[in-house]
Amino acid sequence: MLTLPKNEIIQHIGNRRYLLCPTVYLPFYKEAAIFLQGNTADEHEGSIALTAFDSKLKTVWNCDIITAYSSEDYGDRYYCGCIWRRNMADQKIVALTDEMDDYSDDSLFNITSWGADLSFRELIIMYDDDELIKPELQRKYVWTKDEASKFIDSLLLGLPVPSIFLAKVNDQKLIVDGYQRLMTVYDFVKGIFSGDKKVFKLTNSEAINYRWRGKAFAELSKEEQRRIQSTTIHAIIFEQKHPANDSGMYKIFERINTSGRNLKPQEIRNCVYHGSLNTALMELNEYKPWRNLWGTTECDSRMTDIEFILRFFALNALLREGTGLKRIVLKKELNSFMLSNINADKGKIEELAGEFRNIAKTIWDSLGECSFRNLARATGKNSKPKFLPPIHPAIFDAITIAVAQYRERNPSQTPQMLTEENYRKLLECDEFIDCIKQRTTDIEKIQRRVQLAYRYLLED
Repeated sequence: MLTLPKNEIIQHIGNRRYLLCPTVYLPFYKEAAIFLQGNTADEHEGSIALTAFDSKLKTVWNCDIITAYSSEDYGDRYYCGCIWRRNMADQKIVALTDEMDDYSDDSLFNITSWGADLSFRELIIMYDDDELIKPELQRKYVWTKDEASKFIDSLLLGLPVPSIFLAKVNDQKLIVDGYQRLMTVYDFVKGIFSGDKKVFKLTNSEAINYRWRGKAFAELSKEEQRRIQSTTIHAIIFEQKHPANDSGMYKIFERINTSGRNLKPQEIRNCVYHGSLNTALMELNEYKPWRNLWGTTECDSRMTDIEFILRFFALNALLREGTGLKRIVLKKELNSFMLSNINADKGKIEELAGEFRNIAKTIWDSLGECSFRNLARATGKNSKPKFLPPIHPAIFDAITIAVAQYRERNPSQTPQMLTEENYRKLLECDEFIDCIKQRTTDIEKIQRRVQLAYRYLLED
């Protein structure tokens, strides 16, 4: 039995809330991390599993990030400098602190903008006529029924509606900010809720006015229906004149998005870099061996799984073509690859897609469910370390790029050394541990972890 520390519980950094804890495995319940302050936890399979009984539960923190710090008692060499995060039902990822760096673009932009007041009736017609477009075909609707119902309730009560941002692209207007609000009204008027594809009725919550609580649009009075459709919303429309690409769009999405849920980097790329590569990423994300590797058939609602596919393409190209950089800013590299291949021709897309499918199938057939996972700390002399649930990005880089290099050199051969036994040896290699633990965006570290993966898993 181990007693968990009573201090260093919550730290506020910017608009995020961090739960500081030892380097242990913590269970997550949706977006709340449950921490038994001052109570004990049992050791279980090389990690500390916190058990949440009503009698012991002390605090439920509304956190979305868990920061692990090193502790000799818990085997710091595996987790020092890592953050574990969980987004509700989405896949758990080990997020490396070095990869969270941002960057400033040196480009100077010439962007014009103007305002227009549009009714929801007009916006619905524009959407149906493809004059108003959402960013890429599969942009996710993420509002819950409660959130959507509260917004409709606000319209019926006559409360002010925040402005939306639209980008003029040729003869169409791309929704930059306000997609959830627009689609909520669109769904309510049309009658089907995008979240569950069922009839859209306002929730029966006390937070919704009793006059329309539990009702669908068709069940409202004519006056109430007109009130929703005639409500105007101020749209700020802008157009990028220079440079003649979408390089400024990413910054615009990133900085002016005002929705309750900040867009993740890949969600922004999906909005900005819509083209042949983005469509290919969407399709590759459905590939069965890749879904098996990711650990769920359901695509990640925040597009983290798609970002991993892009990550492979970008870093593999970077190592293949070479760079004079000593250290990369991951977000910048991924943005640059998306922009440079935004409208790649059919041949290039087929080449990229074929390579990824080949690699995903090879890794799944050889390593199975343990792929891209790290080892937990062994609890006894004879115990065999278990694989931890989260996908580790740096391990993902090492294995996928190493297999890509092998397939390029040996296109018709099956890698016989790519086994779980050799994978365990790689994860226990001190040099490899160092390469995936700290300064993970250094070019030297990226190259070295790929070389080690190749040596342990692919060299005969």
